[in-house]
Amino acid sequence: MSEEEGVRLQKVMAAAGVGSRRACEDLIAKGRVSVDGVTVREQGMRVDPETAVVRVDDMRINTGTSRVYLALNKPRGMVTAMSDPQGRPTVGDLIEQRTDRLFHVGRLDADTEGLLLLTNDGELSHRLTHPSYEVPKTYFAEVVGPIARDVGRRLKAGVELEDGLARVDEFRLISSSGNRVMLELVLHEGRKHIVRRLLEEVGHPVQRLVRTAIGPVLLGDQRAGKLRPLNAQELAALYAAVGM
Repeated sequence: MSEEEGVRLQKVMAAAGVGSRRACEDLIAKGRVSVDGVTVREQGMRVDPETAVVRVDDMRINTGTSRVYLALNKPRGMVTAMSDPQGRPTVGDLIEQRTDRLFHVGRLDADTEGLLLLTNDGELSHRLTHPSYEVPKTYFAEVVGPIARDVGRRLKAGVELEDGLARVDEFRLISSSGNRVMLELVLHEGRKHIVRRLLEEVGHPVQRLVRTAIGPVLLGDQRAGKLRPLNAQELAALYAAVGM
């Protein structure tokens, strides 16, 4: 890229929501900005916003205007697919009017609710779903109780399923009222129906299942069926979680 090509770094940073151009120039002058791994202190550097890896205080920012990152609260009954031959509602129905080609990061079965990420960033999607990066996913499960005291220990130690040993990273009893028990589980693997199969194997079939977090991204009070863009802090934390 020649000196006259690209966009001035402070303009790219400002467009990414870091701050005003003056504030971005100040960050550059203080040596808090790097481009492709090299600290930048001189003003006026030009970069390609679609390919440059820009970090502020070691946190990567999204400079590419073509890259999209969305969080969806998938409602129960919606299929994680772009279309469905049976005519059921799909994730694709929510984004069919968009011009950018998005895909879902992993999937949730039709009966499971909660957080699903949509993006056109293939590398981030690959890393978030690859087991070697061990990105934790948090689930809220309603099961039939009462729960034996050793259930959490068994799930952490590992339960033998038909396709091999599986375990949870964290287990917490949230509440128990009669035979209605609320649990929170954290695990980093993504085998099909893994949470449902684990809980059924220890004698507590799932009545309701909601994914409440993917790594640092939280579902919060986002309404069912609604999409929202990830904010800069969430995206930087996701990049960091997968080493990008």
